[in-house]
Amino acid sequence: MATDYSLVFCSCPDKNTAKAIAEKVLRARLAACVNISAPSTSLYWWDDHIHSDEEVMLTIKTQTTHLDALFESVQSAHPYEVAELIASPITKGSDAYLNWLKEVTT
Repeated sequence: MATDYSLVFCSCPDKNTAKAIAEKVLRARLAACVNISAPSTSLYWWDDHIHSDEEVMLTIKTQTTHLDALFESVQSAHPYEVAELIASPITKGSDAYLNWLKEVTT
């Protein structure tokens, strides 16, 4: 049952973008909950240079069956040329929480 659910991580350039994406996937019932982190500094390779930017991270809880639609929805609203979208399986969770997650994303 637990691998039926996933956490998706997605970095965003600012809180407004993060909130817009979070609301979009929640309204589409592709996610049960989205956390928006405090700003942090990201260092990364792009165009053969190391860049440093302030970003906020989304942590999205969803059913694994929704991953393709969720990724498509986020990518269509995301301003980055290459949006960071990484899914990780939830291997354990409380029955009550996972049942709620399934209920609100069905």
